[in-house]
Amino acid sequence: MNIDFTAQKDTKALCTDAKPTTSRSTKDRIRMALGFECIGLLLLIPACTWLLDKPAAELGLLAVLMSLLATWWNYQFNQLFDRYYLLPRGRSVKTQYERIFHAIGFEFGLLAAILPLTAWYLDISIWHALLLDFVFMLFYLVYGYFYHWGYDIVFPPPAAP
Repeated sequence: MNIDFTAQKDTKALCTDAKPTTSRSTKDRIRMALGFECIGLLLLIPACTWLLDKPAAELGLLAVLMSLLATWWNYQFNQLFDRYYLLPRGRSVKTQYERIFHAIGFEFGLLAAILPLTAWYLDISIWHALLLDFVFMLFYLVYGYFYHWGYDIVFPPPAAP
């Protein structure tokens, strides 16, 4: 499958020209969340093992725990964002500003849950856990922006009947 990211219309036109759509299905949301977490883990575990000089199994278990929590949050956050932000506006396409707002909101909500888990599991201070989670957050902030953009292109939201 060839994807031309340059063929997308400018963001303002994309949002104003888009027909109202229905919300994504549960199956689609699960695919979106699982794909996000699996690809993220495949990118993050090897990098963290190298950067932190910790065994892959130790960091991998923490990453899987964080991923399970993030998967649940991803599903909930995307559903809430679509239901209470996009659908009342009669659309499912996000502007670039909304994509940034979406990514930041997701990451800060997740940080509140992951911070204590990281400190406890790695037996480090909250401050060190915050620094480590900040690095994770920056990675997932950028990754999340591009993943969801690409997902919307590969699997566009369904059009309204």
